[in-house]
Amino acid sequence: MVLAALLAALLAGSLAPAAAAADRSPTAVKADLPGNTPNQTGGKDYFIDARNGRDSAAGTSPQTAWRSLTKANATTFRPGDRVLLKAGEQWNDQQLWPKGSGSAGKPITISAYGDARARRPYIATNGKVPNPFRADGTKNSDTVGRTGAIVLRNQQYFEINNVELSNDDDFATDITTGSYVRDGIMVSINADLLPAGADSIMDHFRISNVYVHDLDGPSTWQKIHYGGVDFQVFGSRSYKDYGTGGYYFKDVRIENNTFTKVELHAVQFAFNWFAADGAGAGQYDESGKFHEGWEQLWVRTRDLYSRDVYIGHNYAESVGQGAIQLANTKNMTVEYNEVNGFLKRYAAVSCGLYLWAGADSVMQFNEVYGGPDNEYDGTPWDLEYTNFNVTYQFNYSHDNAAGWMAYMGNSSNSVARYNLSVNDNGVLVKNMLSTNYSPTYFANNTFVYDGADLGYVHDETFLSKVYFLNNIFYNSSRTKSTPWYRRTGALRQAVFANNDYYEASGTHSGQEPVDRAGPRLDPRFAGDPAKYVTGAGVDNIRTAAAHFKLRDDSPLIDAGRYNPHLGTEDFLGTHIYYGKAPDIGIAESPIGVKVTNPVDTDPIEDDPGDNRVNLALGKPVTASSTHPGAGGTLGAEKLTDGNPATRWAAADDATYPITLDIDFGAATTFDEVDLDEYTDSGTNPRVQTFDLRRWDAGTGAWVTFASRANGIGHDLAVTGFGSVTTSRLRVALTGKVPTEVYTPTLTEIAVHRAGE
Repeated sequence: MVLAALLAALLAGSLAPAAAAADRSPTAVKADLPGNTPNQTGGKDYFIDARNGRDSAAGTSPQTAWRSLTKANATTFRPGDRVLLKAGEQWNDQQLWPKGSGSAGKPITISAYGDARARRPYIATNGKVPNPFRADGTKNSDTVGRTGAIVLRNQQYFEINNVELSNDDDFATDITTGSYVRDGIMVSINADLLPAGADSIMDHFRISNVYVHDLDGPSTWQKIHYGGVDFQVFGSRSYKDYGTGGYYFKDVRIENNTFTKVELHAVQFAFNWFAADGAGAGQYDESGKFHEGWEQLWVRTRDLYSRDVYIGHNYAESVGQGAIQLANTKNMTVEYNEVNGFLKRYAAVSCGLYLWAGADSVMQFNEVYGGPDNEYDGTPWDLEYTNFNVTYQFNYSHDNAAGWMAYMGNSSNSVARYNLSVNDNGVLVKNMLSTNYSPTYFANNTFVYDGADLGYVHDETFLSKVYFLNNIFYNSSRTKSTPWYRRTGALRQAVFANNDYYEASGTHSGQEPVDRAGPRLDPRFAGDPAKYVTGAGVDNIRTAAAHFKLRDDSPLIDAGRYNPHLGTEDFLGTHIYYGKAPDIGIAESPIGVKVTNPVDTDPIEDDPGDNRVNLALGKPVTASSTHPGAGGTLGAEKLTDGNPATRWAAADDATYPITLDIDFGAATTFDEVDLDEYTDSGTNPRVQTFDLRRWDAGTGAWVTFASRANGIGHDLAVTGFGSVTTSRLRVALTGKVPTEVYTPTLTEIAVHRAGE
C-alpha cells in the first residue's frame, strides 16, 4: 500500500523521463542488431567497417567488409540487399548514397551489425555536402536533395534504421548567415531528373531507431527546407509543367527516432517547386477565392499529395525552427511524438507540430513544450492554410510562451478536440488570416492559463464561423480576469456553447462571450492544476490528461452538449458519452447510462448569432463592375447571400465610384447598414471613402444620406443617419486606400432596422 501511494503521488506531480531517456542515448544497450540476423528478403548483405574494412574486398561478409561509404555510393544495389554498417565505427566527412531501388516485399535496407552494446554506426558528414544553390543564389536542380548524411533521390523501397547521423562542421558554433543546407536523411523526388515515362511515385520507406543530432544552418529562410528526416519534391519549372497524379511519396513510416539540436526541422514533408510563387502560380478555388502559389491548392487540384504516412514515437529536442513540419500529405497519422523546444535558433515564424496544405489526417497523443515567446506563430499546433479534414485530438501542450494554436484559415472541416493546454500563456487561438470553406470546431479542450500572463484568447478577428463547445477555460490568476480579445468584433463569427468559464479571482471579464448554457464554476479536477504532470514521456501522455479529469462531484458532468464533431472517445479512451449529456472538458466520466449511438438533437449550428432580420438577405444586387475571373464566382449576388465566405470583387480596371445597388422590391425602412471587406493573406482592406445613397422615386435620382472617409474593413456598422425608407440602396465606393493597388472586394452588405 505504501508503494502504491508513493506511485500515485509521483503521477500527480512531475515525473522524470527515465524510460524515454534510455532510448535517446546513442550508446544504449539494444536488442541484437538487424545485421546480425539472416537476410529474410533473398538479397545480398554488404558490410562496411570504417577501421578494418578494405574497399578492394568483396564486402559480402564481416571479414571482407568495405571500408568507406564511397564504395557503397558507387554500387547499384538490388531488391532485398542490405547495406550494413558496423556498430561502434565512425565515418567522417562522408555521405551515404547507395544507388538502386528495392521492390515490393524486398526493400533495400541500411542498418547496423556487430556488437549491440556499442554505439550506433555513426556517419559524421561534417557539412561536406553539395551546395543546392548556384553562385547567383538560384537553386541548382542537380544538387538539391543531395544535402543529407544519407541521400536517396528518385529511389524507393528503402528501410533505414539503427544509425547515428550528424551534419555540422562545428558543433559549438551556430551558423547565422550564408546558404548552408544540411540534412540527416534526405529523401527526394527530383522531377527534372526523371526520364520520360518513369515512375514518379516513390513507395515504401521505413525510418526507425535513428539518432540525428547537430545539423546547423543559417537563421534565415532560404526557400529550401532541411532537417533530421526530410522528404521533398523538387522541380525547376512551374508545377503546371508537370503531370498530375504523381510526384509524391507513398507508404512512409518514420518512428522511434531521436533528434537533438537540428535545423530547420526534426521531420519535414513538403513540395519545393521552384516556381510556386508570383501571381502566375496562383489559382482560384470553387468559391472564387484566389490562392497564391505558395498556398499550394494545386497539390489538391492535381492530386499530388503524398499519402499513407505514419510519424510516431519520435523525440525532438532543441529544434531550430518548427520541429515536425508537414505539408502536401493526406491519410497521415502523427502520434506520440514529443517536442522539447522549437524555434530555438531560427529567426522566423513556425510552429511545433503541424500540417499544412494537407487532407484527411489526424494529429494525436503528441506532447509539445518549451516553445518561444513569439508575436506571430510560435504555437505548438497550427490549423494551417489549405487543410481539408484535419483533426488535432488528445494532444498535450504546456509551457509554450506564444500560446496554443495558430489558426490561418482557408481550411475545411478543421477540428481541435479533447486537447489539454497548460500554461500556453500567449494567445490561445492565434491569428485568422482567411475565411474558411466550412466551420471550425474547438470542442472539449481544457485550457489552464494565467490570465495575468495570457495575451488573449484570440488576437485577431474570426472571419468565418467558429464553434467553441464543451471547453474549459480555467484562469488560475487571482488578480486578472481572462483577456478575450484585442480587436473590437473579434468574436463576431464565434459561437460559444456549454463552455465552462472559471476565474480563480472570482471576477469575470466584460469581454467574456455570451454562452447561455455555459457555467462559471470550479471544474473540480482530479489533480491540482498547479501540479500538472511533466516529464512522464509521451508514451504516458494519458497520465498527464488524467490529472485533469473531473471528480465525481464535478458540476461539469453531463453539462456539455453533443455534436458529431466530438468523435467517439475522449482523451482517456472513454466512450462518448454517459448520462444525460457529454461532460465538459477532456475526459468523460462513465457515470450514468452509456449512450451507445448519440444523436445531435440540438445542433449548435442552429444557434442564433446575429438574430436580427437582415432586410437585404437574398435581394438582387447590381454592381457597376465585376471581376471576370475565378470562374464567374465573384458576382454581386454574393453580397446578400448571408455567407461571409463568399465575395464580390470589382474588375481590375474599374473606375470610381464603384456602385453596388440593392433592390428591396418595395419601400423598406432601415437605420443601419453593415459592410464587410474581404481580406486574406495578401489582401488588405482597400476602400477609403464611400457613400450610402437612397433611391428617390419622385425625382428619379440617388440621394446621399451617409458618407464616410475612414474606410470599411471588417464589420463596419454605419448608423447615425436616422431612419431611411427607400426601395433601393446604393453603396458607392468613392475612393481607395492610398497604399493599395487593387480594386475593392466585399463579402457582405446587411441592412437592419431597430427592433426587427
